Amino acid sequence: MGKLRAAQYACSLLGHALQKHGASPELQKQIRQLEGHLSLGRKLLRLGNSADALESAKRAVHLSDVVLRFCITVSHLNRALYFACDNVLWAGKSGLAPRVDQEKWAQRSFRYYLFSLIMNLSRDAYEIRLLMEQESSACSRRLKGSGGVSGGIEPGGPGGPGIPGGGLPQVALKLRLRVLLLARVLRGHPPLLLDVVRNACDLFIPLDKLGLWRCGPGIVGLCGLVSSILSILTLICPWLRLKP
Repeated sequence: MGKLRAAQYACSLLGHALQKHGASPELQKQIRQLEGHLSLGRKLLRLGNSADALESAKRAVHLSDVVLRFCITVSHLNRALYFACDNVLWAGKSGLAPRVDQEKWAQRSFRYYLFSLIMNLSRDAYEIRLLMEQESSACSRRLKGSGGVSGGIEPGGPGGPGIPGGGLPQVALKLRLRVLLLARVLRGHPPLLLDVVRNACDLFIPLDKLGLWRCGPGIVGLCGLVSSILSILTLICPWLRLKP
């Protein structure tokens, strides 16, 4: 499935490049047809994915962390609805239901896809926040144990123990330290980093299809290809998949 998705978005990116460089209309048509066949093949292979997403939502309901439980459950429910709309689209494109309004169902499917990605990114942001707090507390304990100034990586507020006084330089320093802390957390947790990048790349696809942010077929193809490669990487190396 991941390879088909990567091939589809590679065709989208290639088609954009061919159009930009003035390739022959016949070649561009062949690439578009190949992309369409790959898309239809993916829809066929996803016929049972709604049930899988519902089962994943049932398992997520039992998570102890309320924020993770909400984000993951809602994400899976939206994915189930997205796949259901995708099945209707497949029936329309394959000729089984020729009267299906494909434009309407495509818009519905991308809306559910967008909601699912928003929930995924919300979950990522929550996990990053927890890890940053843990890392900051650990640094504070290490500094106290070594006789350094308390406060860890994150400086105190204006007039606090980390940085005396206030003003723009202190705000800039606090921001820089937060960015460094974020980089350390993501570097130390590759599954979370991959999930953030993959969801961020996927986000451009429904935004473009729904007309909320037109970024063009080139950007959509590139983001879809990067996301697909990362998905394949998590299949090859299961430890890179974010859990739960």
